[in-house]
Amino acid sequence: MKLSIIIVNYNVKYFLEQVLLSVRKASRNLEVETWVVDNNSVDDSVEMVQEKFPEVKLIANKQNVGFSKANNQAIHLSSGKYVLLLNPDTVVEEDTFEKCIAFMDAHEEAGGLGVRMMDGSGKFLPESKRGFPTPWVAFCKTFGLSSLFPISKLFNHYHVGYLPEHDIHEIEVLAGAFMLLRRSVLDKIGLLDESFFMYGEDIDLSYRIIKAGYKNYYFPDTTIIHYKGESTKKGSLNYVRVFYQAMIIFAKKHFQGNQANLFVFMLQVAIYFRAFITLISNVFQRIRLPFLDAAIIYTGLVGVKIFWANYYYKDPNYFKETIFFFNFPLYTFIWLVTVYFSGGYDESSNLRRLIRGLLVGTVIIAAVYGFLDLEYRSSRAVILLGAAWAIASTVTLRILLHFIKYHNFNIGKERAKNLVILGSKAESERVEKLLQQAQVQKNLIGIVSPETEADHKIFLGGLPQLGEVVQIYKIEEIIFCSKDVASQQIMQWMSQLGSGIDYKILPEESLSIIGSSSKNSAGELYTIDIRFRIADPRQRRNKRTFDLLFSIFIIITLPFQMIIIKNLFSFLQNIWSVLIAKKTWVGYAHSKDLSLLPKLKPGVLATIDGISVKNINEPTAQRLNFLYAKDYQVEKDLEIIWRAYRGLGKSKNL
Repeated sequence: MKLSIIIVNYNVKYFLEQVLLSVRKASRNLEVETWVVDNNSVDDSVEMVQEKFPEVKLIANKQNVGFSKANNQAIHLSSGKYVLLLNPDTVVEEDTFEKCIAFMDAHEEAGGLGVRMMDGSGKFLPESKRGFPTPWVAFCKTFGLSSLFPISKLFNHYHVGYLPEHDIHEIEVLAGAFMLLRRSVLDKIGLLDESFFMYGEDIDLSYRIIKAGYKNYYFPDTTIIHYKGESTKKGSLNYVRVFYQAMIIFAKKHFQGNQANLFVFMLQVAIYFRAFITLISNVFQRIRLPFLDAAIIYTGLVGVKIFWANYYYKDPNYFKETIFFFNFPLYTFIWLVTVYFSGGYDESSNLRRLIRGLLVGTVIIAAVYGFLDLEYRSSRAVILLGAAWAIASTVTLRILLHFIKYHNFNIGKERAKNLVILGSKAESERVEKLLQQAQVQKNLIGIVSPETEADHKIFLGGLPQLGEVVQIYKIEEIIFCSKDVASQQIMQWMSQLGSGIDYKILPEESLSIIGSSSKNSAGELYTIDIRFRIADPRQRRNKRTFDLLFSIFIIITLPFQMIIIKNLFSFLQNIWSVLIAKKTWVGYAHSKDLSLLPKLKPGVLATIDGISVKNINEPTAQRLNFLYAKDYQVEKDLEIIWRAYRGLGKSKNL
């Protein structure tokens, strides 16, 4: 066996399907075995591999054992002269394996090899070639010096930015997304260190290869796509912690004395520094718009107060000072909260939700006003004028922000992107059908033929004219049909056209169109698979709001509830559990397949409660759970509670 390809998968079924199709094409002229090790995915990855790729050797773990251990499982069972560790969120060219193996055969000193990688927008990924993270290298990366001086040998040794992108080089660290390893070297130095659960194992293995007297090479004569961001959210605190903890394991393993202590100290500082930056960045992204709203609303209220005091009362000092630090902050807070629960911050372009939230907030403020002591009552006119200002100013703010970003005033009207499909007539029609079934709105300009010559009655032009088509029709998105267009051609066009266009690929015989416009964000997916409404953040918030409001209603009417509800003590426990978010009033019925549905807290009631049919079987319970998650609305909770009201005192968790 010449080559053993090992892919570790965890809940990225659609990307796994695409990489396996590209691996199948790239393996046609070689003696290759392909292994997939699945780390207990819940997205039907295992079933997809079994159904569509019978030639693949599959290991289905019952738990997530981590990247290193999963790779080692397959390496032990594989038999290739070379072992390739390949990420599932990649696409290889048709001749990638042949070129890489030819290079390794010609260079006996090569222990490992990495290739040129680009992200889903066609940008070169600098981590294709890296240096060892010494204390100085770690310092430069942590504090951004490597980004400030990308081609400096002194400051950017981490990504060796001083080495040309398109030349073959000896490097120190191979990227874990594509590591071609000589088995005889693995037999000598050992397999992946299972102390590394995720991250760091590629650095450790690369280091051991060089220590054993072999060389690692960066080989840019072939390119792969690496859809960064699919397995991990790089903007999360967990990523920061796991990544730098892996670096600490590496430092303690390979460095000694003062150098090790310095390195560990630097990495610990880096953890807190990066965590702080990540936290600040995440918080800023979340509060930026509410903060701007608060500032503009409060400022407007001050202006309204000055105007009304002078115009109506003829006394600039009519209002007490308490209006500044009590009334106005309270009004602003209520408006922000009602906008939040109305969904105004889920989609900043949705003016209807914004205005609805502000109007509800105004009603609440008017109600609160009546309960305030006379000392804290300002003026109903100030509230009404303030509400008018809040609506006008926040709407204007969103229009301005939209214009700054998109250079148009079509806020709330999502303009369909200009799309062109590159593929045969049959595959292009399949793309159109998939887009329609997935309810994706695009402005389809036309089809570009994968051939050099094209029938202009059907196609906008041939493959060589793609650049002209993009320029003339201002194309914003291209979907490549991989059945008709080689991966190598796709990558060449992505590099040539640049990152100003969204690129997606329809794998052969697949029902999903896959792409990613950034190395730091999760990929975009057009699929006809089921979308669960209960997974939508707004619907989850609505469900939580209902839980709280219904709990308050029950508490207020508790004397009446005691007549209806059985098991009073359990009933009170359930109310408390819902208030502190340990339970929800309505959850799933007990079923074997709950892992396939969006997670919910245990329910006091379940989807099967209150149904007159006795002994509901497992398939029926599964179906009811599925429909509840798929079509969730607050009304469903009300319906289930109404028909099973006396069961609100149940003590058994579901």
